[in-house]
Amino acid sequence: MRGVKVFAGAAAAVLLMACAGPTPVLADTIEAALVRAYQSNPQLNAQRAQVRSTDENVPKALSGYRPTVNLNATAGDLYTNEKVSQQGVTLPIRGNNFARSVGLTASQTLFNGYQTANGVRAAESQVSGSREALRVLEESVLLSAATVYMDYLRDSANLEVQKSNVRVLEQTLKQTRDRFNVGEVTPTDVAQSEAQLAAGKTQELTAESQLTTTRANFRRIIGIEPRNLAPGSPVDRFLPSTLQHAVDLSLVENPNVTAAMYGIDVNYLQVKINEGALLPSVSMQVQVQQVSEQGPSVPQSFTASAIANVKVPIYQGGAEYALIRQSKENLAQQRLNLETTRDQTRANTVTAWGQLVATKAQVASAQAQVTASEIALNGVREEAKAGQRTTLDVLNAQQALVNARIALVNAQHDRVVASYSLLSAVGRLSPQVLRLSTPTYDPSVHYQQVRDSWAGLRTPDGR
Repeated sequence: MRGVKVFAGAAAAVLLMACAGPTPVLADTIEAALVRAYQSNPQLNAQRAQVRSTDENVPKALSGYRPTVNLNATAGDLYTNEKVSQQGVTLPIRGNNFARSVGLTASQTLFNGYQTANGVRAAESQVSGSREALRVLEESVLLSAATVYMDYLRDSANLEVQKSNVRVLEQTLKQTRDRFNVGEVTPTDVAQSEAQLAAGKTQELTAESQLTTTRANFRRIIGIEPRNLAPGSPVDRFLPSTLQHAVDLSLVENPNVTAAMYGIDVNYLQVKINEGALLPSVSMQVQVQQVSEQGPSVPQSFTASAIANVKVPIYQGGAEYALIRQSKENLAQQRLNLETTRDQTRANTVTAWGQLVATKAQVASAQAQVTASEIALNGVREEAKAGQRTTLDVLNAQQALVNARIALVNAQHDRVVASYSLLSAVGRLSPQVLRLSTPTYDPSVHYQQVRDSWAGLRTPDGR
């Protein structure tokens, strides 16, 4: 009976640690773990750098509105051998001159078939799409962080259950041997206790190995070693109240859907850019040049010009037509990809909703199973004392209780993870919705810093 109390007390302590009770003062919370992952996850920071790189496509596209200016200078030795006719007399002119010239050329595109305007809009759509891709990764990292946090709680609890089980089995084996020495049980009962203890130690080693793996994943995703973790709780308060509401939100707010929509904009504008190659283009070029000592007869000259150029494409081999047709097919493909993404998002949301509903029922069922298993173990032990049950019956009842407690820990783990998964499927797994105490990364800050930049080598952060 004392063994039952030891086991039940240890298992109950494990369950309190994993799933309920107030947060310890020095414990690390799931919210703090999400903040660390949001701030320092290298994969997420790399994606933020990718977004900043995509921002530069806009000033690149805007450069089509701006002039290009080139300064040209030449210098070198010039040998002259020429004949000049003056008043009917031909005079030879020979000699070396150090010829020099400097010139400035400025070109400005006035019209290019709206290619620049559509290029700017396409670049802006690319920026919006890259921000949605960043949201996709943010949700993935936060979900992974929440999952590995709960994995560590689950595996820690399972290890404690197995350790407690081994202690109880060791005590049961000792009691069985004592009873064997006084003739109350047979060698078979002793062997059964020894076998169950060996199996319990194997399960303990397996649980310890699993915890080691989870600890490594915790460090990889969150960035620190897990220490004194507080219980995790579901985020049901942030979830839609009905399945239909969840599906409707996911089709509007899920970043995979919005990213695909921006992809359609980019491909549509690419069609317009390619069609612009068939329209006339107008440009202006202004040039000034100073030449010194070009020859003995021309010691110095200065020229200036302003030339307008109109180009009307007639036929260029057909490549531009092929490019337009190709871009239209890409647009059709992207529209179909959007429908595929919407269907997948809808399916993911329905699946996550069903998993959440199932885990709620599993927790209640597992709690009832634990209670019944505890009562059954106590009853079997009392009956064994009266000779109505065998040692094997006691060991089986004890293993059933262990399995029930592990099932409860797993169900409570799945309950929390399922709520985060549904929030991610809807498209609302973000620091703002979770109200995490961390500054959120705003990609529009860098965008505004570089959008109208005409020149400069340094990035806004000083690199």
